Amino acid sequence: MIELKHGRRQWALLSPAVGLITFAAAGPLIIVLIYSVLQKGDYAGVIWNFSADAWFNVFLERDIFDDTVSIADAHLSIFMRSLKLAITATVMAFLVGFPTAYFIATRPARSRNIWLFLITIPFWTNLLIRTFAIMEIIRNEGVINTLLMASGIIEQPIQMLYTDFAITLGLLYVYLPLMVLPLYASIEKIDFRLVEAAYDLYGTRWKVLRRIVLPLVKPGIIAGSILVFIPALGAYVTPRVLGGGKNLMLGNLIEFQFGQGRNWPLGSALSITLLVLVMFALLFYVRNTTRSHAHG
Repeated sequence: MIELKHGRRQWALLSPAVGLITFAAAGPLIIVLIYSVLQKGDYAGVIWNFSADAWFNVFLERDIFDDTVSIADAHLSIFMRSLKLAITATVMAFLVGFPTAYFIATRPARSRNIWLFLITIPFWTNLLIRTFAIMEIIRNEGVINTLLMASGIIEQPIQMLYTDFAITLGLLYVYLPLMVLPLYASIEKIDFRLVEAAYDLYGTRWKVLRRIVLPLVKPGIIAGSILVFIPALGAYVTPRVLGGGKNLMLGNLIEFQFGQGRNWPLGSALSITLLVLVMFALLFYVRNTTRSHAHG
């Protein structure tokens, strides 16, 4: 009887949070899912008639003249570009973030908080402002081109803005702290006596890194990669500003369908597709984390 009352009390305490999550998260997702199987309206909105056209148009398209079906090359190219840029940004964030996290974790305890404070400073600024800061650095009249032209290295500005490079650089700058912090948390827990023992056994720096350090910080690598990959895959502001509307990603494509395209069912279907991709990434993270704990 006591256990039953205790269980009811726990559910009573959890009910506000569960209700809020259901209303604020699950509710809109259910609406989007319903919209994805409805007929599009003539001037945006939806018509409450069942239609699978939106899901058909996610990856396929029908010729308006001869009614033949072919792959939706535009959507497929945006999907592939989004995956490519998100993966590239994640890899670059790891290559930059791992040495940074290792440096911070190996500093004296008193100075670590200062370095972590510096890492988190970009989060104090609005995402749009940070993106415009990158634009000012890489545009034709920006800092980099101005310095290169003033030093005589180049005669004409290098076109960096409105390219995939600009988007990747923007994603790297915006989401780099999300890679550094999990890596730092994992590296800080390493027993560095293992590293010293490996050096005593004539292990090279590369072998120590590959055989000792990286396996120990694997949970941090996976967590940081997921934290960077997921928001980068659905990024909207960064590719919109730095891509100039030419190099679209999934977030821009979804916004286009709800806005200028006035095709809410297709935008909803693309949103659910993006959600599925994110879920696969999260399942990969959970599976690898579970394996790490099991082996640990």
